[in-house]
Amino acid sequence: MNIEIISINKIKLNPSNPRTIKDDKFNKLVKSIKEFPEMLKIRPIVVNDDLVVLGGNMRLKACKEAGLKEIPIIKASDLTEEQQREFIIKDNVGYGEWDFALLTNDYDLDLLTDWGLDMPDMDNVDNLEIDQKPKKLSDSFIIPPFSVLNTAQGIWQQRKNWWLNLGIKSEEGRDAKVFSKGCQPPAFYNIVNELRSKGLDCSLDAATKECQKRGIKLFGDENGSFSIFDPVLCELSYKWFCIESGKILDPFAGGSVRGIVASILDYDYFGNDLRAEQIEANIINAKEVLPDGKKMPKWTVGDSLNIDKIAGNYEADLVFSCPPYADLEVYSDLKEDISNMSYSEFLNIYRQIIKKSCDLLKDDRFAVFVVGDVRDKNGAYRNFVSDTIQAFIDCGLMLYNEMILVNNTSSLGMRARKYFQSRKIGKHHQNVLVFYKGNPKNIKNIFKEIDLSYLDEYMENTEDVE
Repeated sequence: MNIEIISINKIKLNPSNPRTIKDDKFNKLVKSIKEFPEMLKIRPIVVNDDLVVLGGNMRLKACKEAGLKEIPIIKASDLTEEQQREFIIKDNVGYGEWDFALLTNDYDLDLLTDWGLDMPDMDNVDNLEIDQKPKKLSDSFIIPPFSVLNTAQGIWQQRKNWWLNLGIKSEEGRDAKVFSKGCQPPAFYNIVNELRSKGLDCSLDAATKECQKRGIKLFGDENGSFSIFDPVLCELSYKWFCIESGKILDPFAGGSVRGIVASILDYDYFGNDLRAEQIEANIINAKEVLPDGKKMPKWTVGDSLNIDKIAGNYEADLVFSCPPYADLEVYSDLKEDISNMSYSEFLNIYRQIIKKSCDLLKDDRFAVFVVGDVRDKNGAYRNFVSDTIQAFIDCGLMLYNEMILVNNTSSLGMRARKYFQSRKIGKHHQNVLVFYKGNPKNIKNIFKEIDLSYLDEYMENTEDVE
C-alpha cells in the first residue's frame, strides 16, 4: 500500500464509526497535529476506494480543525465490506496497558497529559490494579530527579537524620579558622552597621575583629557552627551519576561526609585535602561509623594542584566535590590554600585542579561540583558558577544537568532585612553542576536502573519526620 497526499475535502467521514472523543481530548489532538504534523506521515488515515475513512475519523476532524488542506492517506482497496467493518473496530482497540512507572521516569507528567494520555491520579490510585499503580518517583530515586532540590521537605530531612544518626561528625577537624565569614549571628551585622555609621572600616574582617574584641561569639568560634556537606545530596549524586560500586575522586575532600557515605553505599572513595588535621579527624570518624566489612575511604593530605601525582593511576567513575568558594570561607593559613589567594590567582589554580581531576575521569562518566556564587568586596557577584562551568567545558566535558539546591534559611531570615538595605537578595541556594565526559548516547547502556534495595533497612528503622 502506497501513501498518497490528497485534498482533505475529498475524504469522507465514516457515519458508522462508533468511536467518539471528548472535547478536551479533541482539542489536545488538534494541538498535537499542529505541533507535530509529521505524525500523519508515520500514521496516515486509512480509507476505502470511495475515500470513506476506515481508520482515523477523529484525526481527520482534528486535521480540518487545524486548518490542513492536504493530508496523507492509505487506500485499503483489497478489503471486503466485512473486513472493513472489522478493521474499524480493531483499529481502535487498545490491547496493551501503559507501564506508568516507566512513563513517569522517562516523560514529564504534564507533557503526557498534554499529549492526551489519561494519567491516573497519583493521590488516588487505590482503585487501580496492583500492576497499574504508578510508583512514586521517590520509590525509584529517593528524591524526585527534578532541577530543584528542596532540603526542607520532609523526605529529605528524614533521610538526612538517618545519615547523621550514624554518627557522622563532619565538623571534626575544623577549628575556629574554618568558617563562613558571610554567615554570622545578628550581633555581627549590628557591628557592621555600627562601623559603617561611624565611617569606619566595616569589612567582614574588621567586623570580626571588633566582635572578638567585645567578646561576641561568632560561627566558627569554639561554640559556633560550621558548614557541613549535606549527606543526602552526596547520596543522590552517587546513586544518580556513578556506576554501581564505582570509584569516586574528590579533589577538595573537606569533612568526613562524602567518604563515609561512599563507603556505606559500597563505592570506592579517594579524597584529598590540604589540612592534615582534617584528614586525621575524617579517618577517626570513619572508623567510628563504618560497620564491619565496609571499605575505608582513602583520604590523602596534599595540595590538590598535584592531584594527578597524589592519585596516581586512579581511574575515577565520578569526580565529585564541593570546592572552596574563593575566599568566602577561611580554611587555613597555608600559602597553598587557594581560599587565601586573590580571585584571579584562585581561578587559575582552580582551573588546573579541575583539568587534572578530569584527566583521571574515565570516558562516558559524570563529574558533579556543588558551587555557589560569591560577592567581591564591592558586593558584586564574581560569577564563580559560570567560571566553574567554563573550566569543565575547557576540559572537554559538557554541562549536562544543572540543579538548584535550596538550603534551610537558618540565620538568613535574621539577616535579610539588613541585606536588603543595599538591595542584596538573601541567598539560600547552591548550584549543583553535572558534567559529562563522552558521548551522552552511551549513558543508557552504561548507567543501569538505580538499585535502592539498601533502603529497606532504612525504612524499617527510621521514624517519620513531620
